[in-house]
Amino acid sequence: QVQVEESGGGLVQPGGSLRLTCVASGLDFSESTIGWFRQAPGKEREFVAAANLNGAYTAYGDAVKGRFTISKDNAKNTGYLQMNNLKSEDTGVYLCAVKRAYGLSRNPAWYPDWGQGTQVTVSS
Repeated sequence: QVQVEESGGGLVQPGGSLRLTCVASGLDFSESTIGWFRQAPGKEREFVAAANLNGAYTAYGDAVKGRFTISKDNAKNTGYLQMNNLKSEDTGVYLCAVKRAYGLSRNPAWYPDWGQGTQVTVSS
């Protein structure tokens, strides 16, 4: 059974930084793609970033490109989302998703396994 758990969320001022962590178990993390999504109240789930097997191939949503960085540490079964220059519109629940696959996808339906999410609030 695959389990996914996020951590690292919190309250941060605009312009600040946070690093989210995603730990996955029950699958070969080195043969898996990791995706980060976010959801704000009343809005659809939004693609944030994804990284393939060894993190060599990545994709970012337009809203976060240049500010967020996704990475993977396969030895630790852990993925990261470094978020810099945070804005109020980045507020939401951030969810990590994984799939044992060789590709990348921005579509949340592509990912079968999800964590419960971690809250990120950007406010002064």
